[in-house]
Amino acid sequence: MLKKLLGGLFGSGEAKPGNAKAAEPVEYNGYQIVSEPAEQGGQFRVSGWIRKPGAAGETLEHRFERSDLVPGRDACDQLMVSKAQRYIDQVGDDMFQPR
Repeated sequence: MLKKLLGGLFGSGEAKPGNAKAAEPVEYNGYQIVSEPAEQGGQFRVSGWIRKPGAAGETLEHRFERSDLVPGRDACDQLMVSKAQRYIDQVGDDMFQPR
């Protein structure tokens, strides 16, 4: 209870997924990259989605989260896109396989 009270007063420092509005999707090699950073202590954590249309008309989706914190939203969106592009190049459709 004390932790919750102090966290409310001083900020818990925990990321709140989905608390920032998603950016417009960026197309890359048949994938859509959507930056949706989590605000944390005045900075933004690199996170979002990588999506691709599936063969049966469904949308394949992979949650993309990194530990990077960036002071500005625009810089965070740019870093998300560049990291997601590298990930797509390295992993491809294997990212949609169950673990």
